[in-house]
Amino acid sequence: MIALDRILKVAAIAGSLAMTACASHYNAPSERAKGVTSTFRIEDNLRFSPPNWPQALYADLYLPDLATSAPAVMLVHGGGWERRSRQDMGWIAERLASQGFAVMNIDYRFAPDHTFPAQLHDLQIAMRWLRQQAPQYRINPEAIGAFGFSSGAHLVSLLALTSGDRHPLSEPYGGNPVVPVAVVAGGLPSDLRRFDSGPLIRQFLGGRQQDIPDTYRLASPLAQVARDAPPFFLFHGGMDLLVPLEQAEDFHQALQRLNVDSELYVLHLRGHLSSFLTAGPAVDRAADFLRRHTLNPNQPTPTATAGETAPDSGTP
Repeated sequence: MIALDRILKVAAIAGSLAMTACASHYNAPSERAKGVTSTFRIEDNLRFSPPNWPQALYADLYLPDLATSAPAVMLVHGGGWERRSRQDMGWIAERLASQGFAVMNIDYRFAPDHTFPAQLHDLQIAMRWLRQQAPQYRINPEAIGAFGFSSGAHLVSLLALTSGDRHPLSEPYGGNPVVPVAVVAGGLPSDLRRFDSGPLIRQFLGGRQQDIPDTYRLASPLAQVARDAPPFFLFHGGMDLLVPLEQAEDFHQALQRLNVDSELYVLHLRGHLSSFLTAGPAVDRAADFLRRHTLNPNQPTPTATAGETAPDSGTP
């Protein structure tokens, strides 16, 4: 049995390395940002929701050991807006914290008990809480990004695009203070109008598109892209059948048309789940991206290349 376990482990590692053989990085910077290596501590099960919130919501806070205030990232897990937990993002939280980021890994309410925009409101109050607590935890409140995968990517994208002072979805918990300075979105469903009112989306939005078309439009990040959008780093599986690659490509192109800084990192030979499980190289590139935009938010991005194909390999 032990020998069989070892064989399976070796096979899994070999398969993972084969799947992570290469990736394409579009609009990649000419230089990678210099990072730091840091130890960190974790404060878990911190309640960030107000006392009168419909559901108590908690987060784990990863705090790096730095001499100065740390940039921060809010993490949001996937699960079709109706399941999974923040524990899924734990390995990403550790990876980012070890590179000098404070990380807030959060819960949010689930459909169908809570329909849109309840989840967006949860992210808005989480970001507000993080900014308010920043002095206590030696976090730079002006350098907070957001990172999500799948439905979590959808939510952090909406947070960035709809929480400004003049958007209808900013009320009553949004406003410019809760907009992240940069966003990482993996496996992003950017246009919910193109999923034929599937069951997960119906439960999330509360009905079919023909009955509530305005809700589908408001809940689609692609329909909310504007010139004042923050920078985006997108990563996506090239063989994703659940959320097709075109969802990320179209979103990337929409941002570029408005001169919004956007990078697209395509993980070849991977589907939706495998692009998350083997996303180590993408997370490291995303950390470079976040570092550029949180440590030097007003500094121009280095000259970008149209596309780069690199032999990235590794596992989470």
